[in-house]
Amino acid sequence: MSIESMKELNGRLERGEVVILDGAIGTELQHRGVPMDWAAWCAIANVSHPDLVRQVHEDYIKAGADIITTNTFSSARHSLEPAKRGGQAREINLRAVALTKEARARAAKGRPVYIAGSMSPFGALMEAGGLERHSLAKLRSSYKEQASLLVEGGVDFILLEMIRDVERATIIMEEAVATGLPVWVGFSTKVDKDGVIKIRDEWVIVRDLTFDQVYKAVMALGGSVVAVMHSEVEYIQPTLKDIKARWKGPVGAYPNSGYWERPDWKFDKVVSPEAYLSEAKKWVQMGAQIIGGCCGIGPQHIEVLKKGLPTRIPASAKR
Repeated sequence: MSIESMKELNGRLERGEVVILDGAIGTELQHRGVPMDWAAWCAIANVSHPDLVRQVHEDYIKAGADIITTNTFSSARHSLEPAKRGGQAREINLRAVALTKEARARAAKGRPVYIAGSMSPFGALMEAGGLERHSLAKLRSSYKEQASLLVEGGVDFILLEMIRDVERATIIMEEAVATGLPVWVGFSTKVDKDGVIKIRDEWVIVRDLTFDQVYKAVMALGGSVVAVMHSEVEYIQPTLKDIKARWKGPVGAYPNSGYWERPDWKFDKVVSPEAYLSEAKKWVQMGAQIIGGCCGIGPQHIEVLKKGLPTRIPASAKR
């Protein structure tokens, strides 16, 4: 990690600048022909298709992304073991970081590009018939290892994604914070028929949690950015409103579009880049500074965001 690069990024956020995050990694790899593993999803691509992983990162940089995300969303040891790749945990995670650095060296052309090390509850929280339900002790060991590998590889900060429970999310958060790196936290939400913001709970073993419950437990442990991500576009505005009422630091938004039928993403209902930009402008007006995309959102969306979004949030939206 470069301390200077994080000072630079934090300075941009303090000045109210809009920072562009990349789009999806896993679904973009699938879109380009990389087979998704039923257990480990996109993680194996770091060693089976490294050139394509690097190219995806390069394409996001060329599209205007200020932040690129390591392909480590599903790379913790407990996710790799059911795919018989547990013994490659070190190789797969370090290779993921190296590929982001290679992409930055090839495509950034001197422009600052920051590297986010992705961690998630993939494989720890999701229902998956036939897969082992991991003990909390095993999960802690797995996340401790992954966080350490991301630091060793040289990410700028840790990005926690699809946070959707308390017990497992607390473990991920504690291990991420223990690295000493900045930790950005992305929650996945939905809104129920009564207008209550809930945690998105498709495919997971924990049900019917409110955003309030999970936010309070997780953010009490630290964190420097709060984002709503891998949520339907329609749920971004209400969740942002709730976040802005309780959080005084920088805020981000990067939803998904389409739907998942394990292990593949279905792209037949993905929002157009132009429609996505129209929604993203509303998020910026609400004070979201970090804008990107999750599953289904590709480089073409990021390019439109870079060209079409304001460069700063309104003065009235600053914390």
